[in-house]
Amino acid sequence: MADALSALNALNKGDVPLVFERSVPGARTDMLPPLDVPESSPDAALLRSEPPLLPELTEGEVSRHFSALERRAFGVNNGFYPLGSCTMKYNPKINEEMAALPGFADIHPRQPERNVQGCLAVITQLEGMLCEISGMDAMSLQPAAGAHGEFTGVMMIKAYYGRLGDGKRRTKMIIPDAAHGTNPASAAMNGYTVVTIPSDANGCVDVVALRAAVGADTAGLMLTNPNTLGLFDPNVAEITGIVHGGGGLCYYDGANLNAIMGITRPGDMGFDVVHLNLHKTFATPHGGGGPGSGAVGCKAFLSEYLPKPGVADNSGSLTFDNDMPLSVGKVRAFYGNFLVCVRALCYLLTLGREGVPQAASNAVLNANYLMRRLADPDEFVHDRACMHEFVLSMKKLKAETGVSALDLAKGLLDKGMHPPTMYFPLIVEEALMFEPTETESRATLDAAAEAFRALVKQAHDDPDSLHTAPHAAPVRRPDEVRAVRTPILRYET
Repeated sequence: MADALSALNALNKGDVPLVFERSVPGARTDMLPPLDVPESSPDAALLRSEPPLLPELTEGEVSRHFSALERRAFGVNNGFYPLGSCTMKYNPKINEEMAALPGFADIHPRQPERNVQGCLAVITQLEGMLCEISGMDAMSLQPAAGAHGEFTGVMMIKAYYGRLGDGKRRTKMIIPDAAHGTNPASAAMNGYTVVTIPSDANGCVDVVALRAAVGADTAGLMLTNPNTLGLFDPNVAEITGIVHGGGGLCYYDGANLNAIMGITRPGDMGFDVVHLNLHKTFATPHGGGGPGSGAVGCKAFLSEYLPKPGVADNSGSLTFDNDMPLSVGKVRAFYGNFLVCVRALCYLLTLGREGVPQAASNAVLNANYLMRRLADPDEFVHDRACMHEFVLSMKKLKAETGVSALDLAKGLLDKGMHPPTMYFPLIVEEALMFEPTETESRATLDAAAEAFRALVKQAHDDPDSLHTAPHAAPVRRPDEVRAVRTPILRYET
């Protein structure tokens, strides 16, 4: 009994042991219904020689364990979550209810196509909506995440040049220095040499440097617009024109589409292929690493290279189309993370044609409001209107007080706020990137601004207290490098 009470006390204090440490031999919960089919004798060769290594707990203890883990996690339901470039917004629960409908949640990927016509209709309807929003002609929902979508898009560019017989000559991919790190990774994994273009004084692509970089060896440009500084590049049409003039293609990183959806379209800016993060922009909670969907869209001349199968209408019946000889192939088992697509469709149907641009406008309004309430002008990286996110530099504060961007981020945990993105983009010293999203109220933004400014004052008055923050979080300051290099596994085989 004493051990059980100690375990409950630990849970209440936020100390959560591994589920294997809570295991009690013989503890169990019978959850299987009575057998309603004839029992058969299994092949002895297929049976385990010993039971699998699984924890033994009652249903109540399992419930307590996961509830304790939930209390340690931070999310939009228990605090402000302005994680820049990630769009961690509140997602309406109606989307979750639709994704949980048995007709969607219980399908099997090997079911006959005639039995999943409704699911195939979801795919085709969503693809059509995403094409309209992005300005593309064709779309695939198969990639499983943003980086996966990037990789697929670059694969399509490579396949296109390969068919033209120009693949060996066009070996370079141009990427701005403010790009998301997955851009150069996707290019390099496809065998391209990455050419980095610097930002100009306004935080956008240096057009002069771009002109100098584009040549007969250019395969394309990968660009995020708005960029990771939260700035919309006013020269985007000129930029894509320069790349096209050199024979290259333009790839759009859709991570920041939340700022412009329904207002302007990547296809109208001159982009040939895009990826869209359905799990960010279109309402699937994506904390903790998933699930995701990195839908890939393209102009008509690239549509033959999209992943297969596609979904086609065959005399009024929807079917998977594998007759795509130029396709880059299958990039995901079956057809991607389908329930993410259900959520995205529900979200778009709920917002409607008027609601999509309104959500983007509110995201931009909230970001600009918080930016002006949050910081002094000398902390702005670029003192002009931002889009859905903005970046502050704590360089001056660190020089004056010794308190770093990391110290401030840790301090925010004690204020009920998840830290913003730290030290990104890499071109900004002591960077903090905030994205308040369209779903936050003015009252929340005001409270966040007051909390942040209180920490700045604390940095001047008592810097040592921030060097040791957070003080109230379940985990203080772990040695992250040591944790990665020497992980502790506390269960026995």
